[in-house]
Amino acid sequence: MNSISPNLNIMIKACEKASKVIIRDFGEIENLQVSKKGPRDFVTKTDKKVEKILIEELSKAKKNYSFITEESGIIKNTNEEACWIIDPIDGTINFMHGIPHFAISIALRINDELKSGLIFDPIKNEIFYAEKNSGAYFNNHRVRVSSKIDLEECLFSSNSYGVKFATPNLNMRNTGCAALDLAYVGSGRLDGFFHNKINIWDIAAGILIIDEAGGKVSDISAFKDEAIDLRASNSNIYKKMLEKIKNF
Repeated sequence: MNSISPNLNIMIKACEKASKVIIRDFGEIENLQVSKKGPRDFVTKTDKKVEKILIEELSKAKKNYSFITEESGIIKNTNEEACWIIDPIDGTINFMHGIPHFAISIALRINDELKSGLIFDPIKNEIFYAEKNSGAYFNNHRVRVSSKIDLEECLFSSNSYGVKFATPNLNMRNTGCAALDLAYVGSGRLDGFFHNKINIWDIAAGILIIDEAGGKVSDISAFKDEAIDLRASNSNIYKKMLEKIKNF
């Protein structure tokens, strides 16, 4: 196993604790599918519970760091330059339907630079992480983006709009979880990802993972933390992918 920083260690521990709630609640989803009320309210509660655990655990270790979270928005602490970026469950709709494809995403950004990123899939027990200038890892093994060159052999992911736009020019998937899509690009399972109007908490960890895995990610510095147009792929096909989706 590679040596990991104290910050990443904190992130892993927080995810492990929060994932117990997710796994337990996911087990309840089947019962809720048939109830009149349906699972939506239940899932909102799970999201909030998970976020609360993550914030508590990360704050114990770094009392003065700030937060950007999906559920609670911006939480300013004394150190505004150091910021945890959290999505407690990315892929909520999958979760709500009992589909085991969703993840916790946490990133640490200091002075506008992503330093650590972690994407944890609690059901498959798969963990993807990266630290600035230290490479990208999947379950403690170093990973790289794919080395494919021919677009016809590549597999891409996006949301439903992206899939509709790019089919049949590219082989497309819409998995419903942007964080895992990016983790999969970083580990070579997918070859590219593009999405318009996406939020920072969905992509922060994934951007760093792809970057550290030798891939190429579009510059998002012109965007605020919401409504980001993102493009990411292995470096060989990046320009070809952009050409295919230039009007998207």
